Amino acid sequence: MTRPTPRTIDEYLDDLRAALRGEDPALIQDALYDAEEHLRAEFAENPGVDPAELLAKISTSYGAPDEVAEIYRDKEIVVERALRPPPPVPRTSALGRFFGVATDPRAWSALFYMLLALPTGIFYFVWTVTGLSLSFGLMILIIGIPFAALFLATVRALSLVEGRIVEVMLGERMPRRPLYVQRNVPFVERVKTMFTDPRTWSTMLYMLLQLPLGIFYFVLFVTMLSVGLALALNPIVYATVGFGLIDINGQFWVPPLALMPFTIALGIAMLFGLLHLARGIAKFQGALAKSLLVPAG
Repeated sequence: MTRPTPRTIDEYLDDLRAALRGEDPALIQDALYDAEEHLRAEFAENPGVDPAELLAKISTSYGAPDEVAEIYRDKEIVVERALRPPPPVPRTSALGRFFGVATDPRAWSALFYMLLALPTGIFYFVWTVTGLSLSFGLMILIIGIPFAALFLATVRALSLVEGRIVEVMLGERMPRRPLYVQRNVPFVERVKTMFTDPRTWSTMLYMLLQLPLGIFYFVLFVTMLSVGLALALNPIVYATVGFGLIDINGQFWVPPLALMPFTIALGIAMLFGLLHLARGIAKFQGALAKSLLVPAG
């Protein structure tokens, strides 16, 4: 069944959203932003033209909603193939799958994200708490609303930045365009829209959660890395230079000779287990970012 030609920008965007139903919410946000930016630019350049007539002309040049949706689907497949890292070599045995994680680029990038999450988490937490406190505290003054608007705008910008980090390092598709802001809408209305948008508050919740999550990821990374290296290298270092890597009450600890192979194997297992854990954290963090930072499709 052919849809009638949209008569307003909102109708066009609703049709485009309907045509993209079931696609990734991040893809839908990008498509809606591009379409709205193009449509409003065309309307600004042709102020005296009837909206229905102009939309009919735009649908011929830019594309009808169904056609635009199909173009974005095709483009998404091409971009995804180009950005997807080489797949790891398939392993058949359990040991092969366990140690084969070292060849997965996503595991290493997720491992680096575990380190990066702490400084970014501290920054997000401080920025959000300080911005909220000052925004509500300054509401009684004339600069209160402009300051709150500026703060909410920075929250949206940081959301886009975090999305790019998550997509590049964790492999989760995130928006590459921000939410569209109509510049011809009165300033107070734009601020009101940002305040009432659930994604504004879910984004700030995400930024607050990044501090405890960042601490957890960092501690987990440092603990497993240091203990794994200590267990794996302790007997070798002790035999080579005469001192160990594990200090207990001022005394270097070295396992008995019969236990050394087991401690070395345990240390190596912890190091490779850390890579597997990083892949699991990447899936969890990507899902959390998608649910809190991206509007539902």
